[in-house]
Amino acid sequence: MTYKTTLMSAVSISFIALVTPQLSLAQASENTSDHDTIIVTGTRLNQTAAEAGTSISIITAEDIESLGFELALDAVASAPGVTINQNGSFGGAASVRIRGMSSGQTLVLVDGVPVGDPSTTNGSFDFARLDAADIERIEVLKGPQSTLWGSDAIGGVISIITKAPQSGKSGKVFAEFGSFNTLRAGASFEYGGDNGDFRLSANTTSTDGISKADAENGNTEDDGYKSLNISARGGYNFTPSARLDASISYTDANTDFDSYSFGAQGSVADGDAQALTEELSGHAKLAFSLFSDMLENEIFLGYSNTQRENLTNGNTSYEAEGERFLYRYQGTATLNESNTFAFGLEREEAYSGSLDRVIDSVFGLYEWKPVENFTLTAGIRLDDHEDFGSQTTPRLAAAYTLTPQANFRASWGQGFKAPSVFQSTYICGFCGLTEPNRNLKPEEATGFDFGVDLYTKNERGSLSLTWFDQDVTNQINFSFTAGYDNIEQVNSQGLEVSASYQFTDWLGLSTDYTYIDSKDGTGAELARIPKHSGDVSLSISPNGPLSGAVLVRYNGEEQNTNGTQLDSWTRIDLNAAYEFSETVELYGRVENLFDTQYQQVLGYGTPGLSGTIGIRLQY
Repeated sequence: MTYKTTLMSAVSISFIALVTPQLSLAQASENTSDHDTIIVTGTRLNQTAAEAGTSISIITAEDIESLGFELALDAVASAPGVTINQNGSFGGAASVRIRGMSSGQTLVLVDGVPVGDPSTTNGSFDFARLDAADIERIEVLKGPQSTLWGSDAIGGVISIITKAPQSGKSGKVFAEFGSFNTLRAGASFEYGGDNGDFRLSANTTSTDGISKADAENGNTEDDGYKSLNISARGGYNFTPSARLDASISYTDANTDFDSYSFGAQGSVADGDAQALTEELSGHAKLAFSLFSDMLENEIFLGYSNTQRENLTNGNTSYEAEGERFLYRYQGTATLNESNTFAFGLEREEAYSGSLDRVIDSVFGLYEWKPVENFTLTAGIRLDDHEDFGSQTTPRLAAAYTLTPQANFRASWGQGFKAPSVFQSTYICGFCGLTEPNRNLKPEEATGFDFGVDLYTKNERGSLSLTWFDQDVTNQINFSFTAGYDNIEQVNSQGLEVSASYQFTDWLGLSTDYTYIDSKDGTGAELARIPKHSGDVSLSISPNGPLSGAVLVRYNGEEQNTNGTQLDSWTRIDLNAAYEFSETVELYGRVENLFDTQYQQVLGYGTPGLSGTIGIRLQY
């Protein structure tokens, strides 16, 4: 019996043994809904999900823990309308797309700081290394959000909020061991008092990994991965209405990857290559109120930096550094219960080596509640790019709660994305060019969605339906005649469905399905976008020490970039935890239970049947 088989048998037997005898211990209790109480920070107006009018998916720390997500990438993938692609597991480059838009058209924020890398081709964020241990909540705002967040938010915004310090003193330590000789461990400590608070955390991962190039194609060399994540967050309360808040996060990762190979599937095969990556981001925010709390003010400073070095056969083959500075003031005036107005100024500076991009912005948002259950939101933003001129993006949203069991919503907005530093400065020498494309223009988008959220009277069940339609013009792609050029148009439309039901206080079922029809201007399907995808999760949490979950994930057929088709796949994951006491918890995961062989990107492999056993200690 192999090590892998032994480990999987132990985890599977433990899961079944833990779950089966505990089911009879459960007792029913009322379940409460929070759809009308969660404050969505991504809307900038402190609206609840029911008031926002836009399509929003919220993933909480409880969701992350109950489903056993180790990376933010896996958590984000659970949101309807979100597509992920990763060039091999364990640190392989990972992109996230919302409703068929490109990864560069998805703005990623960590505690309000844009973390996309200006030195990459489209300025996108690589999700490969973002650990989920320190995440409190993820908000996925879908559709054009440039009115709220400026350039890069054509497809939507993924806003990641890290864990804030809680009152009192507490700490947590965890350690786990799993397949592929994977070790993961971390610790956190926090303290909160009347005058201030702070939280420190660190975690590390080390694994032998699997071959990035699919082992099914004869690639036998394992590609390892190591990472260290350190973060801190805290604040000081000057008065009950004035607070200084700050955070910093640092990641250092070493990823083995495979090399270009002509003629191989996906043009990738075993090779001696490494990617060394350092990521740093942080913010400082001063929030204070004036005029008896009628005017809330926020002065925000944000910074992110990504340094990358690639090695081939031990020698440096590529180096790049990108950094972003963000300066923002926002004022929010609550005139009365029916009228709220937000306004602000913003400046963003992005650098890639000696190259830069500067955008100055001004925005205004207005929320009007003519009656108690009806919310209208309007906004407009002017962005002035130093190279590409000014761009105005308006937005409208409406939400109407007909009854406590039915909420209707609709939103319309425009978006734009300025050419990245790389795109606007690239000179295609092998194309015979001697200068960048001077005719390059920003990408522009217009989109709308409308939907309904339904809830059962006992608040145990919910059903959400959303239809969306979005057009992008002047989309940038590579051309052999001009380098990067505005040569594409994209239309993306589809349906998002999510439903859940809490049968008892210990047994709940949730599911989601997404249909995306994304085509370019010629009518051809976009690559790496499945038309059909969805998840089903079953949560088990009886009265007592046990909790568990089963996750079924489906990804439909996709077009590859070379015109071939990638097969659909389904995988099943199990997660369970047993709480010995308030301070000690044992947990385990089984991933890809039936050892499904599949690819997310042509030529790149994914792990088969695998598992993890871990322990958490907290006080």
